[in-house]
Amino acid sequence: MLSNYFKIALRNLWRNKTYSAINLFGLAFGIATCLLISFYILDELSYDRFLNHADRVYRINSDIRFGGSDTHTSNSSAPMAAALVQNYPEIEAAARILNQAPGMIWKGTEKIQEKEVYADSGIFEVLGIPMLSGNPKTALNQPHTVVITRKMALKYFDTVEALGKTLRVNGSDDYKVTGVIEDLPTTSHLKTDLFFTMLDNARSKEDYWLSHNLCTYLLLKPGVSPKKVERQMQELFTRQAGPLIQQTLGKSMAELEAAGSYIRYSLIPVTAIHLYSDRVDEMNPQSNIQYVYIFSAIAIFILLIACINFMNLATARSAHRAKEVGVRKVLGSGNGNLIGQFLTESVLLSLMAFAIALVMAELALPAFNTLADKQLSLSFFKDWYLLPVLLLFALLVGILAGSYPAFYLSAFEPAKVLKGTLTTGMRSGWLRSSLVVFQFFSSVFLIICTLAIYYQLTFIQKEKVGFNRDQVLMLNGVYGPQVQTLKNEILRIPGVQNGTVTGYLPIPSWRGDNSFFPEGEVVQERAVQMQEWYIDPDYTKTLGLKIIAGRNFSPHMATDSSGIILNETAVKLFGYKDPIGKKISVLEDMRTGQTRELTVIGVVKNFNYESLRENVGALSLQLSSKPAGWANFRLKTQNLSETVGQIEQVWNKVMPGQPFQSQFMDEAFDSIYRSEQRIGKVFMAFAITAIVIACLGLFGLAAYSAERRTKEIGVRKVLGATEIQLITLLSSDFIRLIGIAFLIASPLAWYVMNRWLEGFAYRITLNVWLFLLAGGLSLLVALLTVSSQAIRASLTNPVKSLKTE
Repeated sequence: MLSNYFKIALRNLWRNKTYSAINLFGLAFGIATCLLISFYILDELSYDRFLNHADRVYRINSDIRFGGSDTHTSNSSAPMAAALVQNYPEIEAAARILNQAPGMIWKGTEKIQEKEVYADSGIFEVLGIPMLSGNPKTALNQPHTVVITRKMALKYFDTVEALGKTLRVNGSDDYKVTGVIEDLPTTSHLKTDLFFTMLDNARSKEDYWLSHNLCTYLLLKPGVSPKKVERQMQELFTRQAGPLIQQTLGKSMAELEAAGSYIRYSLIPVTAIHLYSDRVDEMNPQSNIQYVYIFSAIAIFILLIACINFMNLATARSAHRAKEVGVRKVLGSGNGNLIGQFLTESVLLSLMAFAIALVMAELALPAFNTLADKQLSLSFFKDWYLLPVLLLFALLVGILAGSYPAFYLSAFEPAKVLKGTLTTGMRSGWLRSSLVVFQFFSSVFLIICTLAIYYQLTFIQKEKVGFNRDQVLMLNGVYGPQVQTLKNEILRIPGVQNGTVTGYLPIPSWRGDNSFFPEGEVVQERAVQMQEWYIDPDYTKTLGLKIIAGRNFSPHMATDSSGIILNETAVKLFGYKDPIGKKISVLEDMRTGQTRELTVIGVVKNFNYESLRENVGALSLQLSSKPAGWANFRLKTQNLSETVGQIEQVWNKVMPGQPFQSQFMDEAFDSIYRSEQRIGKVFMAFAITAIVIACLGLFGLAAYSAERRTKEIGVRKVLGATEIQLITLLSSDFIRLIGIAFLIASPLAWYVMNRWLEGFAYRITLNVWLFLLAGGLSLLVALLTVSSQAIRASLTNPVKSLKTE
């Protein structure tokens, strides 16, 4: 019986080649897209699960509210790790990491920029990273030591046996390789190949509980509750920092919290960092669980659209199978046999579509990896479970897509069929119409979301952020006594307008905050927590900042060393109407309560020094006699490449041995939103895919609708109907359904996009024109699809359609 089902199924598919091709490739296209999205989602969910005992590794997060400012950071204080292990046996081990700006590694005379971090020796034991050679417990317990990955060993020493070899860093420092670890997968939130010993960084030796500079990881013992450890961390912090806060601010921790200020700690599983954490000082830009939910919904939508195509086409052409069903029933076939026949055809088509989909997905993977910045692969040998899962999925898709047509066709009454009284077509299929509405609801929804994401990202890139980031060249690694000489020499180049030297910039760069008080009032109620940036007198001019009150720093005024410039937010928090000349105290050392007095000499207009997802916080600018970090120069628009070449020549002359590292500020600014830009492109690709699949089904439906009304069209033409009237007649049903889909999709898309835009402090308004544009695009694409068939039917000679009458 089963072999007979297959023979008849193959015969029917071959007899109706156009129908079969539309169904086959529509289903294959949908399944291929669904597979790509599934690979993407599985990759996102797999981050850091490669670590041994990943289920017991947690990172400490810190939430700080003080002086009108909120800080949510992935860092904690330097002494926290050792104190937790010493005081609480529930914690098996702890280790710290300090994110470091990319450094230059020497390979002979070649200089290569690499991502690097400082780490405690126990980091490999805590994270469970396997070590190929070296002792994971002691690898970084000596100064000037480094642990590298297999990739780095092969890159710099041409062998994995790199233990004991020397790596030259930044042209002058030699580090001994004391360990080689396996390459970290792309699904690691660390994304580094060089672990330098923490002993070479001064911050690791701090014994100050109120400074949060290091990222701390904990390995809990089996069965230990993270909530219990969170309570212990809070108790430990209160014991250690409470007396210091009482001494300096005159308040206990409880009183501080009652007044609205706090420092709170929490644990986040290492496996949740990639999707659930977007804090200050993250090791790398992370993703968002919302995108996993969104793409999961898109995958379901696209698969349902492809299955709906199958259902619609199968039921639309029911008249072609009606007499077959009637004859079979008269000859004794039961409903079960007919359902088995039609489900066999559906499953067979699904298996064929799945085979084509696998080829499509494999061919599309390189382009998709480039678009999504992934390294996905389809390997049945590596992932042995993949093939049976996909085969089961193919069977389920076949049953899902073929279930309604099978029950619909098998339910035909033979008497009505053989008498020719069975009604078919678009008007009779209310369920089919509902499915078309769902198809275009999905398409319109995706188009609206894609347009909203695109315009938000465009808005961010063009938004006036309060500073001029265009044509500013940044040179990294500017340290030493020759800094001023470098700046002066570069300013002599004709293509250079202005220049400033500082590590504090309105892009991902140095950050530092402190507690400020009105003069003589070092009390918590009057505190203002704000960023503390050290600059030179040319900073505001180079970055195009606007001084709206008072003046800028002057190199000719010695008193400016104790001057301070506030932004508008800081002035508001202090409650000043006229801040110029006001005295402000900054807490230099909380352990001693020592303060330093500053005089407000100017107010700078607010500028976005963080992401546009956040409102502008309080900021202070102070003059430094020896600023360092980046040398930043505003260039003229003419002959940019020639000017950059001249700057590099000056650099090599003034800073011999130091690598020339340059980047334009607008590129660094755009990198903040690279994740959203990438997601937007992927989203757009999937939206186009959904529309193509929906239109493929619409094309088939329009063809069958036109075929069913061939004689009607012939009669209307004989009676004088024009081609335009006939096209309108055949298209009107579909236009009505698309209109209904638009009315359903618009409010839902508005709600979803408003929720997404809530993550941005600066965002677009979802105007009516955006929805009308999405609806217009959907209608235009659908009309072009349907009209092609309507035009073909309207141009058919009526003699051909009526010759059998």
